[in-house]
Amino acid sequence: MKNGPTLAALRKLPEITLLFWIMKICATTLGETAGDLLSMTLSIGYAASSILLVIVFLLTLGIQLVSRVYIPSLYWLVILSTSTAGTSISDYMDRTLELGYAKGSAVLMLALCGVLAAWRLTTRTLLIANIRDRRSEVFYWSAILISNTLGTVLGDFLADDSGLGFFGGALLIATLIATIAILYYTTRLSHTALFWCAFILTRPLGATVGDLLTKSGEKGGFDFGTIGSSAVLFVVLAICVFYSSGNPTSDHMEKTVTE
Repeated sequence: MKNGPTLAALRKLPEITLLFWIMKICATTLGETAGDLLSMTLSIGYAASSILLVIVFLLTLGIQLVSRVYIPSLYWLVILSTSTAGTSISDYMDRTLELGYAKGSAVLMLALCGVLAAWRLTTRTLLIANIRDRRSEVFYWSAILISNTLGTVLGDFLADDSGLGFFGGALLIATLIATIAILYYTTRLSHTALFWCAFILTRPLGATVGDLLTKSGEKGGFDFGTIGSSAVLFVVLAICVFYSSGNPTSDHMEKTVTE
């Protein structure tokens, strides 16, 4: 393959491997616990936390967009910032704006469908391997931010209103993700569609697991607290990022996610 802007753009994203999904779930779970740490444990509030975390997201995203190569620590910092921002935005919509889980989910679902539709119409594809310019990157990260916010709402709904509880909600989402993985390898269904379904579902999985770790025993959690849980998750994610840094993305990424 020729060297140049196309190759550089390809290397701005990680390969979609098992390690990627482990890191994504870890990052989304950390986003839940860290978001709650800021808004509730440190009593910063939902509105202030949302503003602060959106600013962090925009700063990290700006650096990611101007970068010409894939930097694992930077990529996962942006993913983490979308998760923490999504947690605070979701809580703000639900508890401050009082939209509730149903209306909040509907608004975010429409927003996500709008971004994906605009992305498809503009670039004619949603393939991750075809993200080769800044415009596609902006669509990619917009979809991630909205999907992480939507996932938080869905996770809270499963844990609080569905009657499943934190463990039941996590088990349900994990089962759905496992089903998608089976469909990915055993059917002719669009790999791109299955990828985005799994990607979206990792957020409610992280939200329910995060609540399971931090909430008190009376609420059905393990009562590890937001500080302890966030610290452990951060260390795990940092180790995975360090490991992935020694295994850079290769050109066969184009073969990883296909229509």
